[in-house]
Amino acid sequence: MDTIRSDIAAREAYGFPVATGERTSARELLVQDLGRCADRASLSAGLKALTHYVSASHFLLVRHDLSFDTDSDCVVASDWPFDLVRKMAPVATGGQNRMSELEKCLGLFQPAFAHIDDTYDVPAGLSREYCVVAFNVGRVRMSLLLLFQEHFILSQSKLRDVGLMTGYFASVCCEAVVRAERDLDLTDREVECLYWIAEGKTSDEIAVILGISKNTINNYITSVMRKTATKTRSEAIAWAVRNGLV
Repeated sequence: MDTIRSDIAAREAYGFPVATGERTSARELLVQDLGRCADRASLSAGLKALTHYVSASHFLLVRHDLSFDTDSDCVVASDWPFDLVRKMAPVATGGQNRMSELEKCLGLFQPAFAHIDDTYDVPAGLSREYCVVAFNVGRVRMSLLLLFQEHFILSQSKLRDVGLMTGYFASVCCEAVVRAERDLDLTDREVECLYWIAEGKTSDEIAVILGISKNTINNYITSVMRKTATKTRSEAIAWAVRNGLV
């Protein structure tokens, strides 16, 4: 009965008429609402709907795939307080960048919780704990960070729903992000170098195979790691395997 009341309340909150005996679930309502937001390319409205669905209070969507000139450049959309965004955005991206490719794969759509530094100001009534759900939009890795009220326990099943639906929704509404990513596609030479690295070849050996200098090979490899946001050759190989390049 409580679930039914919750679903009806959610339907009323989204502005739908509620017929007697109707049993439309909150999840179905969310999907309908996201469809309308996607039609309007309204990213913030869709993120608000996702936040409301899981009973959180604020959303912060960040991307992790590139190096940014300022701490706030990684922010895609947010309704967190500005000062908190400025401090937390680099924390969120730094945590993902320290993960291995395997850890990133295993962490997709899995809700994780972290604690906001005690020296940061948090709005009254909000918990210092926040939830992070990571997902990919094409080759772009993103995370949705959710703030919620103190002493409120978020539903794990709804958080998993949010992870999946945010990924699908962002893939539609973040087309500009995905298009920009095409400018960062690897060149044929870079893919060749990546292939030979995966075969266990050194820079000297690849230079002999391709008939170019070792320094040029190292420049190609550096470019590959910059474009793929990886820090070692092993991580670059793992990235290539995950994206079907080798």
